[in-house]
Amino acid sequence: MIASLRGEVLASGAGWVVLGVGGVGMRVEVPSGRMSQAAPGEQLFLHTSLIVREDSLTLYGFATEAELTLFGILIGVSGVGPRSGLGVLSELSPSEVVRAVAAEDEKPFKKVSGIGPKTAKLITVSLAGKLKAIELHDLDEAPAAIAPDDALTEGVTEGLQGLGYGEHEARQAVLDARDAGAEMENAQLLRAALTLLQRGRR
Repeated sequence: MIASLRGEVLASGAGWVVLGVGGVGMRVEVPSGRMSQAAPGEQLFLHTSLIVREDSLTLYGFATEAELTLFGILIGVSGVGPRSGLGVLSELSPSEVVRAVAAEDEKPFKKVSGIGPKTAKLITVSLAGKLKAIELHDLDEAPAAIAPDDALTEGVTEGLQGLGYGEHEARQAVLDARDAGAEMENAQLLRAALTLLQRGRR
């Protein structure tokens, strides 16, 4: 079992990175966002889950133990495979999943590609009572991208959602654009964040 990887980013794309580990390039499927936009040469540490199928061995990687634990719980739900589980964590942060389940609100899960209304409802029912540990881990290990938002960040995030991007993906792009030095005005920040999103989906 490969529990974690640390190495240099050799390549990255929408939802995946290749890490150089001991002379071997390891492809890891990751939630879309900051990790899948990592530049070659960056050092990256991932908590990983190896999914074994008859015709494939696939590594899934996450920035925190909270995401990894939540991924394991999600794929235990009937109708939710690894791809759908990864899709949930691309769309929602662990804390957003915890809040949705606590509120018995399946709407956030309906936004995830490949998850229909019945499966979304099943996720909220199946995860009820199972996320206490996730909530604690998420508070302790929240990624830097999930930072307190000001009015500008929130407004630009909503604008990107209006263009069809998920809330977590959109907010992450806005924060990345801010970190990269984008001008702190609505139009300029929106343009910079959109450029990052389009680059990640090529």
